[in-house]
Amino acid sequence: MGMFMESVSIALHALYANKLRSILTMLGIIIGVGAVITMVAVGMGVRQQVTNSIASLGSNMLIIRPGTSLSGGLRGAAGSRTTLKYEDALAIQKKVKEAQYVSPAVHGSAQLVNGNQNWNTGIQGVTPAYMMIRDLKVSNGSFFTEKDLTGRSRVAIIGTTVSANLFGEDNPVGKTIRVSNQPFRIIGVLESKGQSGVGQDQDDVVLIPLTTAMDRLLAITYVHMIYVQVTNQDEMPAAQEHIETLLRQRHHLVGEKENDFQVQNLTSLMNTLNETTTMLTLFLGSIAAISLLVGGIGIMNIMMVSVTERTREIGIRKALGATFRNIMTQFLIESVVIGVIGGFIGIALGIGIAMAIAQFGGFQTVITVAPILLSFSFSVGIGLFFGIYPARKAALLDPIEALRYE
Repeated sequence: MGMFMESVSIALHALYANKLRSILTMLGIIIGVGAVITMVAVGMGVRQQVTNSIASLGSNMLIIRPGTSLSGGLRGAAGSRTTLKYEDALAIQKKVKEAQYVSPAVHGSAQLVNGNQNWNTGIQGVTPAYMMIRDLKVSNGSFFTEKDLTGRSRVAIIGTTVSANLFGEDNPVGKTIRVSNQPFRIIGVLESKGQSGVGQDQDDVVLIPLTTAMDRLLAITYVHMIYVQVTNQDEMPAAQEHIETLLRQRHHLVGEKENDFQVQNLTSLMNTLNETTTMLTLFLGSIAAISLLVGGIGIMNIMMVSVTERTREIGIRKALGATFRNIMTQFLIESVVIGVIGGFIGIALGIGIAMAIAQFGGFQTVITVAPILLSFSFSVGIGLFFGIYPARKAALLDPIEALRYE
């Protein structure tokens, strides 16, 4: 053990004697480790954002949209987007046992007026079940009821952004606003949900009963989408199949006729996106790892120079009784120390850059232990691997030839 510590001490002295050269050698390792940690943190951040943005929509959710899957519901014929009816949603609620909550929805935009304040925002016509599906909470007041739905009541629930813009600090509950020139009584304010993963303000919204929106505001007889929350994760495929079968029957689609609706499964979408972002993270990490390899070649290069420079010193040691193993150990420790110190500085650099990106770049980064440990052990391993050849070369020198070397 004493001999080992002696070797470490000699190695550190040798590195300290050539400070600039040692730092330049470490640079490859520092950049490599730092880059791996930063890249993986960015990749994991992207993954986290994707997960959060889908989770904020609601869990175990299926979204049914009109239009064929080929047209994406957008490029289909003019009539293809009016295929979903309110009755379809009622039928799903009644006949699909896996469907826990069902809320058909329509959306539009309107100008809201309160006295001399006005604000343009998105209006959503929904049913009381929408609150459960989207996990919404009312911080003030209450949500509308089935009675409001059947009575086509002019009541509204507003998001915090709308409340702040129309009422400032005042409590809006009980007050009346004009929505597209029609009076609506505010019965509740939603709890803030903040920005969605795609940068949309989720609090800039007005919710009104579906029937009120369809008949009084938009004058339409169809719904834009149907949200379905499934009882649990495992029943998602069965629910999707049952909904498709039911809607095909209701829309009289027989044989090979294509669906005039799409059922989107958010969980499978999330899994696909997660796989994609994991691949992206691995790709970014492996590109960064190449610079670690370059750093290792740098270590080998400098250690070879070091062996040549210190041929005489090696000869004296051998003449004084140093064994093959002693010399080998000493040079190996030198290269491993470069890897270790470079690794530590690289870890600090990588975490620092990842935090700076999160702080100033407005981009979420996720720092985890795995890439830190992996890149650090890689840097030590590289120091060891690329140090073996120069160390062996030093240990095999003939002492008599080495002493003669000038």
